[in-house]
Amino acid sequence: MEIFLAAFSSLFSVVNPLGAMPIFIMLTQESTKLEKRRQAIKISIYIIAILLTFFFGGNLILNFFGIQLEHIRIAGGLMISISAMSLLGKEAYKGKTIAKEVQEESLHKEDITFAPMAMPLLSGPGAIALVIGMKDTVVQSGFSGYLSLVASVVLVAGVTCVILIFSDRLNRFLGKAGMSALSRMIGFIVLSIGISMILSGLAPLLRH
Repeated sequence: MEIFLAAFSSLFSVVNPLGAMPIFIMLTQESTKLEKRRQAIKISIYIIAILLTFFFGGNLILNFFGIQLEHIRIAGGLMISISAMSLLGKEAYKGKTIAKEVQEESLHKEDITFAPMAMPLLSGPGAIALVIGMKDTVVQSGFSGYLSLVASVVLVAGVTCVILIFSDRLNRFLGKAGMSALSRMIGFIVLSIGISMILSGLAPLLRH
């Protein structure tokens, strides 16, 4: 339960589906309610597939490129911290952002579920680094640890799906003031997670 709660809270903060709502609304403005629902479900499936693929195959990727787990934690922590700073800025109500070129391209795409929504907006480098960084803790807990991690990923994807399906209503209910407050709060949590990852990666390296 401890691993599940830690993994869920960390992943939900980094994935930050609330911050992705404005972009999802913009990219699906010409879609019907049924199409939006299907896209939200598809996005959540991609999130599960991406995060679990990198979690279970993370060691192979690290070994292939000769990267240590500590390096991933530091790099991931830096990326998470940088993204968190944007959520703490003046335009926090806008949530997550993507490059203008990607935005314009996505407006003309038939399927925006994998790119840019699932990757890199929701299950991007920060979330991937986070699940890979959890590997040691999960392995030490055995089967229950693996089950907790998988359950937390599935739950984060499920909550993301629900948030995206009701994104129009939530956006109207929260308004700019509500979105700004939520973004700043999540941004602070994400920044804390990023710093924690950097320190956990630095500690073993400094001991040598």
